[in-house]
Amino acid sequence: MKVNEIQIKGEKARSAATILATATTSIKNKALHRMASALRQHKNEIIAANALDLEAGKRDGLKESLFDRLLLTEDRIEAIAAAVEQIITLQDPVGVILNGQTRPNGLQISKVQVPLGVIGIIYEARPNVTVDAAALCLKAGNAALLRGGKSAFHSNMKLVEVLAKAVEESGLPVHSIQLVENTDRALAEEMMKANGLIDVLIPRGGAALIQSVVKNATVPVIETGVGNCHVYIDETADGNMAQDIAVNAKTQRPGVCNAIESLLVHEARAESLLPEILESMVKKGVEIRGCEKTCALFPKAKMAQESDWGEEFLSLILAVKIVPSLEAAIDHIRTYSSKHTEAIVTQNVTSAEKFLAEIDAAAVYVNASTRFTDGFEFGFGAEIGISTQKLHARGPMGLQALTSSKYIVRGNGQIRS
Repeated sequence: MKVNEIQIKGEKARSAATILATATTSIKNKALHRMASALRQHKNEIIAANALDLEAGKRDGLKESLFDRLLLTEDRIEAIAAAVEQIITLQDPVGVILNGQTRPNGLQISKVQVPLGVIGIIYEARPNVTVDAAALCLKAGNAALLRGGKSAFHSNMKLVEVLAKAVEESGLPVHSIQLVENTDRALAEEMMKANGLIDVLIPRGGAALIQSVVKNATVPVIETGVGNCHVYIDETADGNMAQDIAVNAKTQRPGVCNAIESLLVHEARAESLLPEILESMVKKGVEIRGCEKTCALFPKAKMAQESDWGEEFLSLILAVKIVPSLEAAIDHIRTYSSKHTEAIVTQNVTSAEKFLAEIDAAAVYVNASTRFTDGFEFGFGAEIGISTQKLHARGPMGLQALTSSKYIVRGNGQIRS
């Protein structure tokens, strides 16, 4: 008889979620502390498991942009453990009263935050997501059912083994954190339709994965988005600031969703600013794909194709366009943006406010790098993902996004006439 892994683990997750929903803050924080300590204690085993995935990735021709996401080092494990510890310091959202009132008939009505239940995460070559998701779900009183990609299989197996044991040692169910070990796509499809077992699905990965989940799932989905992000340099921008922000937003870590894929420059500043900015990009290995005016100003640029304006490269490739006005920049972003993160560099307050008001994205910046759209940088500890949808959650998703609410009504015998 074929073993149904999703059914079995889903039922165990539901059982664990019942206990987690009423777990005290102190016991959840104790589990998180043990999780962080266990990551450090077992770092050599984790790195050894990760090495198997890296070796397999090279053999299978894994994209270079995914290697950076897959790689685990001592420093990265320390950063992941530190993020878990930061979650300990955050307010427990469970039980927080959002609002309340007493009705004329004496009914006391309050709206209280509660866990979502069982959260399924479907993601690709990012073992750090395994820890972030597990820790955030646990603090918010949820069980986590994780389905990572084949490329991170050994890393995820070891991480979940370490984390689940730490949770069990703290007195919470070992099945609070589980990994779907079968990496066959059919298992992901089963998760998408596991109504009654999984309360919500969160996909993290490329556009193909996210759209597959959104289109095929019958379980409710929180859509995390592709990051086709822009920096627009306005005509009043400080030149040094513009260069620093653009270069950082593209090159600090190009394989992540909050790195920019396009640079827009007002035509009044293109001749004085653009060649130097693009030369700095090229020195860092960036391939420039520009509009006709960009190519004329910067001969090292290749002519951009229409498809480049909407592409999430996740690599050292940058699409560059010279625009005649702020309005043209806004129009371009509206046309091609994935509604993730957009930024303007300007010294004009009116231009900044117009950009903030008219750009529809999860995060909109004035005079700062897009690389800050991140749960840790926003003070959420780790993040479960960056939502680009408008229902339930938007932007970096921390503890608050992993809760729902219920109304608690207290009476003393009231009946409705």
